[in-house]
Amino acid sequence: MTKNHDLKVFSGNANRKLAEEICRELKTSLGDAVVDKFPDGEINIKINEDIRGRDVYIVQPTCPPVNQNLMELLVLIDCARRASADRVTAVIPYYGYARKDRKDEGRVPITAKLVANLLTTAGADRVLALDLHAAQIQGFFDIPVDHLYAAPVFLKYVQEKGLRNLTVVGPDVGAIKMARAYSRRLGAGLAIVDKRRISGDEAVVYHVIGDVEGQTVLVVDDMIATGGSILEAAQILKSKGAGKIIVCATHPVLCGPAIERLRQAPVEEVVVTNTIPLEGKEFAKLRALSVAPLLAEAIQRIHRSESVSSLFPP
Repeated sequence: MTKNHDLKVFSGNANRKLAEEICRELKTSLGDAVVDKFPDGEINIKINEDIRGRDVYIVQPTCPPVNQNLMELLVLIDCARRASADRVTAVIPYYGYARKDRKDEGRVPITAKLVANLLTTAGADRVLALDLHAAQIQGFFDIPVDHLYAAPVFLKYVQEKGLRNLTVVGPDVGAIKMARAYSRRLGAGLAIVDKRRISGDEAVVYHVIGDVEGQTVLVVDDMIATGGSILEAAQILKSKGAGKIIVCATHPVLCGPAIERLRQAPVEEVVVTNTIPLEGKEFAKLRALSVAPLLAEAIQRIHRSESVSSLFPP
């Protein structure tokens, strides 16, 4: 990649390491900005360089602490807009508040739409996201959204392992589309775990749809939060005769009892990406892959007004 003199990348505090990796891929330096707090906890931001007429990209996943990181992103967007940036793109590797993407019961909010409204009101011209919890969230925006998938990163890793007798498993019915795509690309079998969610951190697994006996199983999902679904899915897959189990999940939220549950789960490896920082969350089975090259390529293509769809897995 050639150096981009009118492209500038900034970052909040959510995942500065990923932003720095993206900048290395782009052969540019991370923008100079102060992102801290006033004594009363309010966000304090100042961009320390001229960005008038520049194409600005703000890298900030809205991972825990969600409210802090979301507010940093909104204030950074507003700051760049008021500094006369030509275009401001919110690069959101992990989009928080995405679970509530519809009214599935009475008297609940649609927070995925609320966040989309906040980003647009703050002044974002477009959004670059990775593995949204639900693809329809793109439709909540009235600005362009480029929705990337981590599948190419995971597929390369799995193919290099040369696994035999492989079956791809979706840990719930909602993951069937993702599981089918992996199955097609890998020439593998397909199975689904029938699960019913009771609460935000508890689910009940009923049975497995498909044959996993004697198979190497690849469980794919967009995120791991408390790890309950993965633990229960792995246990029922083992009870159905599955062999080696590998888990691939894009976003390692890993909150509450997740790490202990994954340690206990009968899985050989938990493969995630670096959309969310992993400092303090490491354990023996965990393997992190970088999405910096993928995001950097997308930023480069957006900057040059080139097609981003070629980055999607076929």
